[in-house]
Amino acid sequence: MKIWVDADACPVVIKEILFRAAERTQTVTTLVANHAMRVPPSKYIFRQQVSSGFDIADNEIVKRVEAGDLVITGDIPLAAEVIEKNAQALNPRGELYTTENIRSRLNVRDFMDTMRSSGIEMSGGPPPLSQADRQNFANNLDRILAQKSS
Repeated sequence: MKIWVDADACPVVIKEILFRAAERTQTVTTLVANHAMRVPPSKYIFRQQVSSGFDIADNEIVKRVEAGDLVITGDIPLAAEVIEKNAQALNPRGELYTTENIRSRLNVRDFMDTMRSSGIEMSGGPPPLSQADRQNFANNLDRILAQKSS
């Protein structure tokens, strides 16, 4: 199993959890983004910078992901494509996207896009990442990585 990170929107605190997990479990982890980023020196942690543009990083992840890999993303369409390739997708709040829940997530996302494009004011957005979200992410990541080694 390899870990692929949709790094453009991944919170720093989640990247730090991933860096520690990659070292601890010796899991190759690649951060893909359209901007330069720093990663700690490691034989397990890599970065891949792609050109700027809509969904360029997402498309690169889809091209490279293999069955059994794990993708860290909050991007629902990317998660859906990953699941279609028999890989797993975990969002930064620790929610595992599955074949059972991805359709409804896509429907809600599309509905919200339709509302915004029709001029309906949609304020807010998701709340900041809480300590509980971080813990949920770390716990689910550990569970997935433990399955890899068994």
